[in-house]
Amino acid sequence: MKTKTALAATLATLAALPAMAADCPIKVGVLHSLSGTMAISETTLKDTMEMLIDQQNAKGGVLGCQLEAVVVDPASDWPLFAEKARELLTVQEVDVIFGNWTSVSRKSVLPVIEELNGLLFYPVQYEGEESSKNVFYTGAAPNQQAIPATDYFLEELGIEKFALLGTDYVYPRTTNNILEAYLQSQGIADTDIFVNYTPFGHSDWSKIVADVVALGADGKKVGVISTINGDANIGFYKELAAAGISADDIPVVAFSVGEEELSGLDTSNLVGHLAAWNYFQSADTSANAEWIAAWKERMGEERVTNDPMEAHYIGFNMWVNAVEAADSTEVDAVRTAMYGQEFPNLTGGTAVMLPNHHLAKPVLIGEITAEGQFDIISQTAEVPGDAWTDFLPESAKLVSDWKDLGCGMYNTETKSCVQTLSNY
Repeated sequence: MKTKTALAATLATLAALPAMAADCPIKVGVLHSLSGTMAISETTLKDTMEMLIDQQNAKGGVLGCQLEAVVVDPASDWPLFAEKARELLTVQEVDVIFGNWTSVSRKSVLPVIEELNGLLFYPVQYEGEESSKNVFYTGAAPNQQAIPATDYFLEELGIEKFALLGTDYVYPRTTNNILEAYLQSQGIADTDIFVNYTPFGHSDWSKIVADVVALGADGKKVGVISTINGDANIGFYKELAAAGISADDIPVVAFSVGEEELSGLDTSNLVGHLAAWNYFQSADTSANAEWIAAWKERMGEERVTNDPMEAHYIGFNMWVNAVEAADSTEVDAVRTAMYGQEFPNLTGGTAVMLPNHHLAKPVLIGEITAEGQFDIISQTAEVPGDAWTDFLPESAKLVSDWKDLGCGMYNTETKSCVQTLSNY
């Protein structure tokens, strides 16, 4: 009888404990380059994920479990991203992956994630033209960055000729294809659009900058739209300064230059050049002040925040909330719980996860200051991210809806789910 009483007491005690996830700790994969040409941008995102995980663990973790960051270094080597993603899912058995920067690295990882039914949160602006049920795109789609920035050039700065300069891979090429079509729809002639691509790590910018200057020989106002990625930006901006080109002469709006990239540059000659993002460190909100203070306390006063960090901040917190709503880390359950998730962004609004796996987020235009920060000169309300652009014929008829249609490429004309596109 005494034994039965003790057993009953033990069972009652166990029943009173919080529910535990099937396996503790819950493993979070971190897939960011810590070496190579993209380390200048991606190392900060690794640091961000470790901070977010530590903060969540201090709150008690998730589902009664602590979180464990499993960090790998794909070393700016695009095929290695796929190998490291497979390692995370099959050897380390992570429950989710936060990672990648370049689109070519994401494209490398995509078949692995889909084959193994993993879950990837991708935090960087990209070219769109993709919708995977295994990826949540927390960075900007073209309609949340590239198109609004181009509109700013056209409407506010009166730009008449456009130099589209990019690193030679899928994101700049696809984005520039979209922008060329968009500019033509706005009455800009083909002859007034100059497109140039350079390899990762490119350093000799003298001829390209000279070509951009020559574009304005007829007196028309020239602007540069930059999809240059990684450390190649250092040489590009140095050459602009060496050529004596100011933002008044030829303004540049960049899609891959944020506070982290500027921290390695002498910005005295870059004042007035622009960037388009969904977040800047200079956003004046209490939530952002708290985020910056926590970051600097952990990493040091000299470390800055940037847009992809905020994307990880939003995506991670949405994932935590979805796991708790699903009462599981199982991918299919978490995916379903992600739809409609809302979380306050750091610029004063609310990010919403859409059925196309993109966020609704504001668009901000910032001017570079002498201190290496951005003065926010334009900010919109939340813009819903669009997986498929309206400015390429094949894409204009497609929508993505994983919640109700269960399809990332639904053809609105044929009322059917498309399996593949030539540019997908």
